[in-house]
Amino acid sequence: MAKGAPTAGSFTAPRTRGGRKKGVPNRATAEAREAIARFVDQNSGRLQEWLDKVAEKDPDRAFTLFQSVIEYHVPKLARQEITGKDGKDLSITFSDRVRDL
Repeated sequence: MAKGAPTAGSFTAPRTRGGRKKGVPNRATAEAREAIARFVDQNSGRLQEWLDKVAEKDPDRAFTLFQSVIEYHVPKLARQEITGKDGKDLSITFSDRVRDL
């Protein structure tokens, strides 16, 4: 067995050695988003013309195309469901003070 190799029944997690911190976007992803945003900004007039041409024949398709482009420029918000304790219905009570506002 190699020196320093784990023996049967023992395991130690590897140490982290840097890298991105949690929540920091990948540089390639950030650069791609910036490039798409620049393209959309620089071609907004042409994009409008293209969408108008598509909309003449198929308005639903034009809207779908618009959504597919815009989601790279304005990210979708995550959906969240808020529940009460143990997943039960949430109960909201307003005090008299708040009700009078």
